Amino acid sequence: MQARALPASAAPVAALDVESRAAFIWRTYGHLAAAILAFGAIETWLFETGYAERIAQAMLGVNWLLILGAFMIVGWLAGHTAHRVESRPMQYLALAAFVVAQSIIFVPLLYIALRLQPAIIESAAGVTLLGVAGLTAVAFITRKDFSFLRGILVWAGILALVAIVSSVLFGFHLGTWFSVAMIGFAGAAVLYDTSNILHHYPEDRHVAAALELFGSIALMFWYVLQLFMSRE
Repeated sequence: MQARALPASAAPVAALDVESRAAFIWRTYGHLAAAILAFGAIETWLFETGYAERIAQAMLGVNWLLILGAFMIVGWLAGHTAHRVESRPMQYLALAAFVVAQSIIFVPLLYIALRLQPAIIESAAGVTLLGVAGLTAVAFITRKDFSFLRGILVWAGILALVAIVSSVLFGFHLGTWFSVAMIGFAGAAVLYDTSNILHHYPEDRHVAAALELFGSIALMFWYVLQLFMSRE
């Protein structure tokens, strides 16, 4: 979730008829499901072929700030393209690039988790999906506009980034409570993204909507997995 301002060039989907809104939601969540499945398929292929071990060893030996910076640039470019470019192939390319980038940056964490306890990954994935399902239900049932969360998410994201950079530079461990706080942050991001899907996205931006929601879910999975690993 990048808490970006949504394009105002087209009428929001909330202003359309019921059939159009339903079609937009189905397209968005269909693309989200495809992104999640693609993420799982890429990770499976990387670990089965042995590439994951090479990637993990290479990334664990590099300054994490460089990797974080590269990932943020890829995420920003992908989100900007999906939101602003009208070409449908370019929107799909942005989503695909973001899924691949997420898959690569997850490799070291999944590699360590597998060495600790393989069942941790399944447990973390299950908890993440349950959490996302619950937050999605809240947004759909209440129909409340949670766009007010944008400012909170921006500032919380800046503080989290400062904490992460500081931990890398000064070598201190952020600890369990940081993971818990980031899970809460990701949950708020999921709620914000789902609300935007219902109220603010234009009809032709279902790919961008899926990309944003996928990013928030991936963030939640990252910190749920870290929380589970801290207990081992």
